[in-house]
Amino acid sequence: MKRNFALVVVLVLFVGLAVMTIAQAAPPKDPLGCVAIKKGQPIHIAYWMVVAGPDASLGIDTRRGIELAMADKGGKLLGYPIKLSGQDTACNAEGGQAAATKIASDPTVVAAVGSNCSSEARPGAPILWKAGISTVSPSNTAPYLTDPKRGKEYDGYLRTAHNDKIQGAVAAQFAIKKMGVKTAATIHDGSVYAEQLQAVFAEEFKKLGGTITAQEAVAPTDTDMRPVLTKIATGKPQFIYYPIFIAAAGHITRQAKEVAGLEKTYLMSADGSFSPDFYKAAGETAIGMFHSSPDFSAFAGGYKDFLAKHQKKYGEKPIAPFHAHGYDAAMMIFNAIEKTAVKDGDILYICRQKLRDALYATKGMKGLTGTITCNQYGDCADPRIAVYQQTADNIKKLVNPEVPFWKPY
Repeated sequence: MKRNFALVVVLVLFVGLAVMTIAQAAPPKDPLGCVAIKKGQPIHIAYWMVVAGPDASLGIDTRRGIELAMADKGGKLLGYPIKLSGQDTACNAEGGQAAATKIASDPTVVAAVGSNCSSEARPGAPILWKAGISTVSPSNTAPYLTDPKRGKEYDGYLRTAHNDKIQGAVAAQFAIKKMGVKTAATIHDGSVYAEQLQAVFAEEFKKLGGTITAQEAVAPTDTDMRPVLTKIATGKPQFIYYPIFIAAAGHITRQAKEVAGLEKTYLMSADGSFSPDFYKAAGETAIGMFHSSPDFSAFAGGYKDFLAKHQKKYGEKPIAPFHAHGYDAAMMIFNAIEKTAVKDGDILYICRQKLRDALYATKGMKGLTGTITCNQYGDCADPRIAVYQQTADNIKKLVNPEVPFWKPY
């Protein structure tokens, strides 16, 4: 009898332990599944950015923002090391699609930061979301990406960068209210970013009483801009807005003053070319021109500390406008992971739908760029846009001078 009782006790204990083991091994329920991370393994974050070619400064700059956010977290979340891997996107749709496909094929990736160029995000973000990977962009600005009609395939997409509905309007207001011009032309390169930004500029410019004399296009690989500039010159615009990327913007800036009728025309580009690499491309012809860009003077108090850490780690100042947005994008993801991750024994579960929902629920986060609050379509920025003028004194200095030439607030 005693022997049978002892056997029953052993069986009960064995079954209890087995049930506990099964319970521990079962991940939490989530419509999109969970990533299981064992003790000692890293929390894997991926970036998809342009880190090679003529626009590489944009991606390197934002990647550094992520790295500094990781450093401020001590390289760990919830006791687990953070792993950062990345894919180059080439600042075009094909590169964005390829990079997103590569990241989506890795089941260890928890979330992503990117992309840089809006043309990359248009095909890439749906690929990532189909794999359950949320992505936060530090520099996509095209209105389409957070438009209410964008489609459910973008439900995993957010951004800390401003919406170009704001930047385009500010640029137009600057042209009319500050520079006093009545006529303007625009140039885009066919990218989602440039085409939509110049369209917003043109719409606001006309609302303010101005006349748009031409809306032309070039290819990102074009080097001879004289035919387009000559065509624009026939309309005698006082102002040209060309929110394109580094290489093409450099050629336009160099060649504009060589075209009859444009010698006194004001030139203005945007954040896509606001980089020291642009000044290498444009040279001294950039002196006197303008850029619309994030207003660095409006960033939060922690920005000065960030700049000091940046200088110490990389030996130079930031090389493009969106480093702080990269930092804030990474911190958004880190905060959401800390809020939603579930630890069961030695396993940390990060569930994809819950992580996405926590990102969209971000409210009042104190970031470097301001107070981060996301709306239902993924616009999270605290947008502050200013206009900077390039002078002989700052042409070779930091891309983000402390004092803007003009800002509308």
